[in-house]
Amino acid sequence: MKNVELNIPGMQSAHCQTRVSDAIKNIDGVKVEKLESTKLSASVESEEIKEELVETIKRAGYKVEGYDSEKESGSSASCCSN
Repeated sequence: MKNVELNIPGMQSAHCQTRVSDAIKNIDGVKVEKLESTKLSASVESEEIKEELVETIKRAGYKVEGYDSEKESGSSASCCSN
């Protein structure tokens, strides 16, 4: 397993944390170590699983920072932003 630390700036409220948690909970090969305001620490089985994790978070509407692949595109707002 490989440890992954991601910054998710829009995930600040408990509601947003729950939304991200619900989005990623069914990904096989991911073990969430810590999910808190703006941060996700997890263990992933492979680089492909890491890619799936990041893409799932993006599809839930959140920008992901601290990810060493190509630059993120799409929404940078959270579900709770004005």
